Amino acid sequence: MRKRRLGGTGLEVSEIGFGSWQIGADDSWERIGEDAAVRLVHEAIGAGVDLFDTAPNYGGGESERRLGKALRGKRDDVTIVSKVGHRVDGPKDFSVDSFWESLHGSLRRLATDRIDVVLLHNPPFEIYEGTDPIWEALQEARRQGKIRHYGASLDFAREIEACLRNTGSEVLEILFNIFHQDVRKAFPLVRERGAGTVVKVPLDSGWLTGRYDGRSRFDGVRGRWSDEEIRRRAGLVERLGWLTADGSELAWKAIGFLLSYDEVGCVIPGIRTADHLRSSLQAPDHVVSAAERSRLETFWDEITSGGASPLPW
Repeated sequence: MRKRRLGGTGLEVSEIGFGSWQIGADDSWERIGEDAAVRLVHEAIGAGVDLFDTAPNYGGGESERRLGKALRGKRDDVTIVSKVGHRVDGPKDFSVDSFWESLHGSLRRLATDRIDVVLLHNPPFEIYEGTDPIWEALQEARRQGKIRHYGASLDFAREIEACLRNTGSEVLEILFNIFHQDVRKAFPLVRERGAGTVVKVPLDSGWLTGRYDGRSRFDGVRGRWSDEEIRRRAGLVERLGWLTADGSELAWKAIGFLLSYDEVGCVIPGIRTADHLRSSLQAPDHVVSAAERSRLETFWDEITSGGASPLPW
């Protein structure tokens, strides 16, 4: 497993990380047992994966607790990313009191004395102005040694630009995939500020695996798509057929597109099964060429009118 620098943090992390939402026994996904979740984390570590992303509200805290159990005796070998802002019971709360409660709860569930990266979990845009007391709380937590680095999980270039210009954020978790490329507009500033990036939703919640078509129907978290949007996405996937003409899987090329950017530090596909893990581990061998990347950028510009009409997530 190749490693990349996570911006200016001094951390070096595996190109493929482990998105831990799906190991949290959440009803949004087919349930996975605790022992199976622990084995999956151990298999990932054995394969060289060393960045694990989680959050308090993933499975009502179960994702963090199971991850903490799996990392016993291995804590110093991995980078843990967690979040604040979405409470264990669901509602958002970015108050300072809630921050400390959330952080201490995460430390307890993860069975650790520090979290390597703590991110504000998609806060309202006004928090990126940098005047909210949550930023001082993050700095105080770092002074106390409870966190090492902080930043935000966010979705759009304008959020990245405001966050990096107005706060001390060092790491950003960004929504970036073939269908959602708005964040790359902010990559010049990411380079200038030396920010580290972790890419979330790299496979567009499964669409960029090629498993779905216009007849697919969903429930749980994926039930957000209308029939019209399902048909639209299926059509867009068909237009990507040229990417797999060499026999590659679409998921490999979708992650390979992301890894073609030097600004990307780590990509975190959601991992629920050993097959998911093993497929993701093959993606770094399928980084797209400069010509393929340019074609995919042009594709996104076309389908979103240059980002003016983004696809609903």
